[in-house]
Amino acid sequence: MTGETDLKFIHRCLELASRAEGNTYPNPLVGSVIAHEGVIIGEGFHRKAGEPHAEVVAIESVGNKELLSTSTLYVNLEPCSHFGKTPPCADLIISHNIPRIVVGTKDTSEKVSGRGIEKLRSSGCSVIAGVAEEECRRINRRFFTFHEKKRPYITLKWAESSDGFLDINRSSESAAGINWITGKPERILVHKWRASEQSILVGAGTVRIDDPELNVREWKGSNPLRVILCGSGRLPEDIAMIHSEGSTIIFTCFPEKINLPDVIPVKLNDHELAALQISNFLYESDLQSLLIEGGRQVLEHFITSGIWDEARVFRGKTKFGEGIKAPEIRGTSYLKQEFSSSSLEIIINDK
Repeated sequence: MTGETDLKFIHRCLELASRAEGNTYPNPLVGSVIAHEGVIIGEGFHRKAGEPHAEVVAIESVGNKELLSTSTLYVNLEPCSHFGKTPPCADLIISHNIPRIVVGTKDTSEKVSGRGIEKLRSSGCSVIAGVAEEECRRINRRFFTFHEKKRPYITLKWAESSDGFLDINRSSESAAGINWITGKPERILVHKWRASEQSILVGAGTVRIDDPELNVREWKGSNPLRVILCGSGRLPEDIAMIHSEGSTIIFTCFPEKINLPDVIPVKLNDHELAALQISNFLYESDLQSLLIEGGRQVLEHFITSGIWDEARVFRGKTKFGEGIKAPEIRGTSYLKQEFSSSSLEIIINDK
């Protein structure tokens, strides 16, 4: 087969894998395709941890198993070689005498780390690796960051006015509530993002002003772990998120001041960056991703510390004239998208 054909089928693997976004933690997103003489005869994707891996689903979907011995199996991530909740996929591929395997990218986690490809090659399989590798790493950026950098993948998100303000100036008498910059489609998209992440963070100022629930309402999916950064420990006695299903953690220098029900206070020390302490805590808790939704002080803290991976910035079409300035951020522009009320830019931290 030509390289163009291999690329086409790896892209199909990515399409399949993306269907399970937010549902496979702690496992990665994986899709698999089996082609015979350039025609797909089986395909599948990993739906949830503990359930069959993509390669297993794809092999089981093939009606005539005799064709496997003259077929190519495509998968966006290296097949596993170890026993976990399911048997090794490499062994299954070998047992069906599939002669040719095309892999999008190597699995760099300690449990695999090239051993799946090595096992396949040792058994006589022809293995081609590194097809659409950048895209294959992108879809599992949370998984790779967690295993390679030993911290969650951190996404910053905010909306700013056309002249660069997060919010208008508010007096102490101003009523709490969200000053919307974006429209309904953007808000639905944000809820989809929330359903894809394992944790979500805001600062105490956002809690006091906007009183957010930080849950998934406009999309189908699980609520992320809610995280509040509140150095002083001073929060309103009744906040919306404690009435919403899910868990809440508050990082503070004064845990004894936290008197909210059903929240877990975590003590911060004064000698280490809060961003680093939070990312370390989430890593030790096996959480692969964190979405940070503002405000300015929290966003700037993570930006200046360098502990972030991408930023998703909505820019509205109205001017505020004055108010709370949006943070400045530098990186590589990855994607731009237009909405009726705003434009979205995704910026990647290239350091």
